[in-house]
Amino acid sequence: MKPYNNPMFKIAVAVLLILVGQMLCADYTLAQNLSIPKVSLGLDGVKDASPQEFATSIQILLALTVLTLAPSILVMTTCFTRIIVVFYFLRTALGTATQPPNQLLTSLAFFLTIFIMQPVINEANDKGLQPYLNDEITQSEAMSKMVTPFRTFMLKHTREEDLGLFIKLTGGERPQSIDDVSIWAVIPAYTISELKIAFQIGFLIFIPFLVLDMVIASTLMSLGMMMLPPQMISLPIKILLFVLVDGWYLIVDSLIKSIG
Repeated sequence: MKPYNNPMFKIAVAVLLILVGQMLCADYTLAQNLSIPKVSLGLDGVKDASPQEFATSIQILLALTVLTLAPSILVMTTCFTRIIVVFYFLRTALGTATQPPNQLLTSLAFFLTIFIMQPVINEANDKGLQPYLNDEITQSEAMSKMVTPFRTFMLKHTREEDLGLFIKLTGGERPQSIDDVSIWAVIPAYTISELKIAFQIGFLIFIPFLVLDMVIASTLMSLGMMMLPPQMISLPIKILLFVLVDGWYLIVDSLIKSIG
């Protein structure tokens, strides 16, 4: 006898269909009675709005746009670039493909960036944000005073060659002083300088691990173990060596000192 011809099977299917139908009806009734608020952003009544109200709406729209660009601003105007690139070079040199995971490395780089940039953030807050919130300065003055600490920090760690490259590419007149250089030229020049330094640090990190790989590969070949992958032997040895020398302490300490 086939199972779907069994009377008990048919009764069970009927009961299941009834229960499902009751649940769907209950969800539909609940959805009809439930009032879901609607959130919208627009410029309704623009013709009747005063110039001040229109300017406020535009400022809110610009603020939302800046918030969407916050990750890019964090990467381009802080030391986050140097830290995260060095961490990825370190993981590649160790040979651990996914350990530590990307999320952990990114989070560690983020909090190290906040720690290193704390004096700059405090200066921008004390000289720009707080006076503006207390109605002591205008919005344009607040923006200028908030950007100045970050500009000073970036110029401190930017090579003259990189800065000169972007000044030349702008095609404008040569600035009379460093204060005349546009912030739009400082930011990419600073990022290129950070990438150069990060690659230099990554090269220095690679050297001891590369030597260890070469020694282990040569030892295995001399012993005739041609079929044994050197990676299987070198990986635990590199991890053990990194732990014994307290590698994370040395890397973080060197990064902070190189930026400070």
